[in-house]
Amino acid sequence: MHQQTSSKSLLIISTFGMLVAFTAWAAFSPLINQFGQTYNLSATEQSILVAIPVLLGSVMRIPLGILTEKYGGRKMYTALLLFLVLPLLATGFANSYLTLLICALFLGMAGTAFAISMTFVSKWTPKEKQGTALGINAMGNAGTAIAAFLLPTIALMWGVEWVFWGLILPVLIMAAVIWFFTPETPSAGTNRTVKGELSILKYKDTWVLSLFYFVTFGLFVAMGIYLPTLLINVYDLSAVDAGMRAAGFVLLATFVRPVGGYLADKYDPGKMMSQLFAGIVVCAAVIAPAVGNIFIFTAASLLLAVLSGMGSGVVFKMVPSIFAKSTGAATGIVGAAGGLGGFFPPIMLGVIRDLTGAYTIAFILLAVVSLVCFSFNKMEYDKKTVTVPKSERAGAEQRSETIR
Repeated sequence: MHQQTSSKSLLIISTFGMLVAFTAWAAFSPLINQFGQTYNLSATEQSILVAIPVLLGSVMRIPLGILTEKYGGRKMYTALLLFLVLPLLATGFANSYLTLLICALFLGMAGTAFAISMTFVSKWTPKEKQGTALGINAMGNAGTAIAAFLLPTIALMWGVEWVFWGLILPVLIMAAVIWFFTPETPSAGTNRTVKGELSILKYKDTWVLSLFYFVTFGLFVAMGIYLPTLLINVYDLSAVDAGMRAAGFVLLATFVRPVGGYLADKYDPGKMMSQLFAGIVVCAAVIAPAVGNIFIFTAASLLLAVLSGMGSGVVFKMVPSIFAKSTGAATGIVGAAGGLGGFFPPIMLGVIRDLTGAYTIAFILLAVVSLVCFSFNKMEYDKKTVTVPKSERAGAEQRSETIR
């Protein structure tokens, strides 16, 4: 009974912790118009500034996931939030494009909250409920929407520096709440080395699931952080209007993610992934020739939000099911792939915009990559059983285990 109560409160606290961290992680995106005007930035320079926090937040998910497995979610979560105070404080004093890039890079550590939080929650959740619980936990991604909704207004009222200084207080509050009100994760084997944890890289499942998350979560992150820029460039919207629309995309994707996890608990996640990737291919193919039409773009983008959100939920039902003994490492690796999926597209969008004056080629590439994922899923997971990697088997006997 105690564990059940603890797991429920931990899920709530962990989700709010990710919410705060992701608000900080996405803080540069809705302010990019102001930064662009202040420092006379090109589309490519703006896209780099928007994407740079995603880089460190993605790559560092791997060691942070492993360290969470080794030392516990409570310690790692608290340490991360306390660290974020430094780049938030420094960004408020930044006075050049280079300084902003450095601050944005270190603020990217906020993105590692995903690997810590997902590992933390999965260790306290029964296997048959992990899809639902991890889907709910991932609603902390809504911090991206909060950033888009609130930060432009705060910047207009009190100045850009107070956007970052103002985030310090909620970050410190969540650090205290996590430290004092969550149980520590039971160690899953502190004698395991980093090399041993990373041994899951030799399994095909690791790479295929990483590719899937690269597309599903990467699409969510890329659209969430670059959509304001795209809307301003193509449709000449104000920063506040563009931020509100981008926030709508993020909220929709965030709130359908638990639906994807819940359905993956009940039905065959492999078949679900085939349907979701097919939908992404169609939406990207529709947007590509019609980027200039705001009505077609809006409708197709909202459907992309649903597909990417549900897809992310389904992938993270599959991760702890396949890698039950190395959840931290697998979460870090797959999560890093998803983060990188949000890093490269914004830069690519900016470069394509500078070179061609439009975004058509970017959505054609999205359709092609999603079609590749659809093909891989048909071969690997669109069936009733999956092969569990040898290192993850409960016993020496080789067996197949149903994801469900």
